[in-house]
Amino acid sequence: MIDTAVEARPAVRALSSSLIREVANAAMGKADVLPFWFGESDRATAQFIRDAAAASLAGGETFYSQNLGRPYLREAISAYLTDLHGRSIPVERIVATGSGMTGLQIANQLVLSPGDRVVVVTPLWPNISEVPLILGAKVDRVSLSVENGRWTLDVDKLIAALTPDTRMVIINSPNNPTGWMIDDESIAAILAHCRKHGIWVLADDVYERLVYDPAPRSAPSFLRHYQEGDRIISVNSFSKAWSMTGWRAGWVVLPETLARDATKLVEYNFSCIFEPTQRAAATAIQHGEEEVARMRAQMVSTREFLVDGLRKLNRVSVPDAGGAMYAFLKIEGYDDSLELAQRLVRETGLGLAPGRAFGPEGEGWLRWCHATSEEKLAEGLGRLSDFLRK
Repeated sequence: MIDTAVEARPAVRALSSSLIREVANAAMGKADVLPFWFGESDRATAQFIRDAAAASLAGGETFYSQNLGRPYLREAISAYLTDLHGRSIPVERIVATGSGMTGLQIANQLVLSPGDRVVVVTPLWPNISEVPLILGAKVDRVSLSVENGRWTLDVDKLIAALTPDTRMVIINSPNNPTGWMIDDESIAAILAHCRKHGIWVLADDVYERLVYDPAPRSAPSFLRHYQEGDRIISVNSFSKAWSMTGWRAGWVVLPETLARDATKLVEYNFSCIFEPTQRAAATAIQHGEEEVARMRAQMVSTREFLVDGLRKLNRVSVPDAGGAMYAFLKIEGYDDSLELAQRLVRETGLGLAPGRAFGPEGEGWLRWCHATSEEKLAEGLGRLSDFLRK
């Protein structure tokens, strides 16, 4: 019998809609709403980066380019990563992508088949955990926990979940939404287990430069532990550290043996990146260390300001974290995070992301992006305080 239903395939229909967008779309653009729901700085991209794109556009660079990105961009990314991580990451392992999100899609498409088992560390940005489901894979979740007031991963629990039938594990560190950050000892233990069983590691490293400890240049990375033959894919983006969310530019680091097949997937997903965007991205990564330093200093300062203010409020708890740009908070007595987020927008004009958006482990929590001015954060804290007093 012919299926006459006019609808998407079951795997797509079963996807969860973004609850972040559900809250934001209802109030986006309203002048009296303070929007802290997205992971985005309120500062525009630096002028010198914009100038590079403008010069490219003025020069007529509006044609197709290579699938994997212009050589100058891939070489710039290779040089940057080699310097950052202290080991050679050659250009042959670099794929420039039209956003970090596209990079996640490419990585999943390279590795997963219908029915494959994927393990993700949660709570987690829903865009990461839903991609395997689009491809018909199965997703199991291992949750972070709060130990001694800090977000923590039980590495033994994760390794126990990485059974021999596991195809891939996905780890986002620093983590969106909690800010948890993995350490090198945990990376070594996880990687040794994955090598033994042939499990792929997909590392979402988008926030690797936004760490709160001033000592390291970046967060611990699987790339620093890479050995020839390892099944490691790292996805990154220009969005966060360089304030380039709207540009939709990112990159993937993968084993060189995957590059030929990655080229096919790029062609069939987005073909190539707009060249003015590539010029801007190359300029950012080659000359943007001062911008990254400013962004990082702002995240340290605003995190401290926001968390101190939240902890002074009655019934509010905020665990410590290692990086990113969020405070993940819980208010005692409020278990339905979506309802609470909607009430806060409706009654106080305070726009936060509901914890449920990041999986069942996030229910009862709220995510507050602090990549903004202390003045806006102070106004938001005042609105939350008024709400709680009522």
